[in-house]
Amino acid sequence: MTNTEKVIDKKPPHASSPTDTQFSEDLEKATRDSAGTSTSKAQRKSWLPWRAKRELTDQEKSNLYGTIVQDLESCPNGYPRLAAFQASEDSFALYRGFGYLHSRILLGMQAEIAELEDDLKEWDYADWDVTSGRQRNLKSRAKDLADAKGENYKSSRPELLDKLRTKLIEYDDLLIRARDLGAFQRPSKRDYHSVRSFYYNNAPLVQSEAECIKHKEDIVTLRQGREWAGFDGFIERFLQKVDCSLVRLIFCDSELRRKTTDPDGHYYSAARIETLVALLITCVIFILLVLPVVAMYKLTCIGSRNATFDAVGILIVFTLLFSAAMSLLTKARRHELFAASAAYCAVLVVFISNFNNVGQVPVSPR
Repeated sequence: MTNTEKVIDKKPPHASSPTDTQFSEDLEKATRDSAGTSTSKAQRKSWLPWRAKRELTDQEKSNLYGTIVQDLESCPNGYPRLAAFQASEDSFALYRGFGYLHSRILLGMQAEIAELEDDLKEWDYADWDVTSGRQRNLKSRAKDLADAKGENYKSSRPELLDKLRTKLIEYDDLLIRARDLGAFQRPSKRDYHSVRSFYYNNAPLVQSEAECIKHKEDIVTLRQGREWAGFDGFIERFLQKVDCSLVRLIFCDSELRRKTTDPDGHYYSAARIETLVALLITCVIFILLVLPVVAMYKLTCIGSRNATFDAVGILIVFTLLFSAAMSLLTKARRHELFAASAAYCAVLVVFISNFNNVGQVPVSPR
């Protein structure tokens, strides 16, 4: 065997390939990450019980839970305090819509556009005349532009169309904005009276500038109407009449109490008012469903013909009461009111028919 063959047969010592080296490094990294993760989990487990048992100091509670409230008395009397008052509650965001001025500007722009429209018609009919020799201008925009740039003949129709385009864009934009402004809701009597009372008691503006609040028909509110806005207002007025520490504790949170120190100022939580209103409406609906059923059951158990007519009378009375409750306590639309009343009446009719069938004793044939 030659030396060459010996070299070929002899196996070289094992050398690590790049793939093996990368695998080893990944394995070591995964081991370190696993150890670090287990250590961090152990630290979190040891920290959580300590954090739960530790009591927070007053400073820490203030840093963690404290909030900044814009109170009215800290603002100088004038536009600053008026702005703070109107921003303190959505129902106080009342501003003038200036509907008259919008109408005047729209009418003026409408008149300007109408004049330009008449001028355009005059140019069109003038070019349409056979004797003018410019009928081709009505069929070719390029010819019209070329004549407008000519020396001997100068046409103002392209310029007139440019003016019309500019005026129409401005007019359409203002018209759309006026439509959006008309969609704003009018403030309720309660909200308007609250803002008017603030103007009267605090006099934040001079008399000439405070006249804006007297334009009641032109005042709009930024507050979106709630489903039970009318009934909510009744509840808020009732709470104001029975105002005491217990009422403020239930319907006012700490942030609302800090908004003002005025004893005549009342801030109630809208969410808590809506919860109370929903509870009251639920009770009314429950009563309107249970009472007629119990009354008709008592009457139909008698089994007489007059009892059935009495049950129908109860059905009519409670259906009217249900419709009145729907219209007074909610802001249901007409078709919703009709559908709810019909469904309520159908439920009571089903009860009457079932009770009559139960009261009848079947006679077996002989």
